[in-house]
Amino acid sequence: MAENVVLDKVEGFVGTITFNRPERRNALSPDMLFSVHMILERWAREQAVRCVVITGGEGKAFSSGYDIASIPTDVTPEMEELIKKHNPLELCFGTVKNFPYPTIALLNGYAFGAGLNLSMCCDIRVICDEAKIGMPPAKLGLVYHPAGLVEFVQAAGMATTRELFFSGRNFTAAEAFEMGLVSHVKPRAELSAFAYALAAEIAGNAPISLRNTKRILNMLEKAFNISEADRAEAERLQAEGFASEDLREGQMAFLEKRKPVFKGK
Repeated sequence: MAENVVLDKVEGFVGTITFNRPERRNALSPDMLFSVHMILERWAREQAVRCVVITGGEGKAFSSGYDIASIPTDVTPEMEELIKKHNPLELCFGTVKNFPYPTIALLNGYAFGAGLNLSMCCDIRVICDEAKIGMPPAKLGLVYHPAGLVEFVQAAGMATTRELFFSGRNFTAAEAFEMGLVSHVKPRAELSAFAYALAAEIAGNAPISLRNTKRILNMLEKAFNISEADRAEAERLQAEGFASEDLREGQMAFLEKRKPVFKGK
């Protein structure tokens, strides 16, 4: 596995996870996703972290999305077992979502695709006023996976999720705030101090209250989940998108930097 693609530290009761692939605009590779999972699993066992901040560091990218070209090499035996048994995106997102204490996504820069999805799994989102967010599947001919759509609906509501995915366009930080996709918008110079002050305030509260309240809130969100039958149908619809000519057209248009010509087949 590539070294230091994810950095972690703990100060007081606040843990920080920093994506560290600036040359790839923090595109989420499988080893990054598994690393986040393992860090959070360790912190959950140790019970020494009462609030987590996830950030893209000092650059202008929180995460550009999932790095589909990245294949993990030189993995540890532990990670090899994870790769065999789990989809890295689903495993990481589920671990973020179900971490026993509150989590904050510190969106230091733009967040697209899976990067934005990961932030939706956090409890609170704080964004730089210069940043933009977006979900491009409709412009690429993709049908987004149902679990991801559920996470957006849980975090931002059905109407906002519909506009985000149907338009496929990028939104400014101010627009993201108006739509309820983020909790706070701050200038870059104030962003980190604000996020960590909030994290310290949260971490200073009663651990049992934080842990149990989050667990109850996650229980309430299960009302948005879909049945097994509907999930199977959703996966069939997603597969139809993967098999379409429009997907290939969307990919070629993206690479050629032109507007796609979709035919609906």
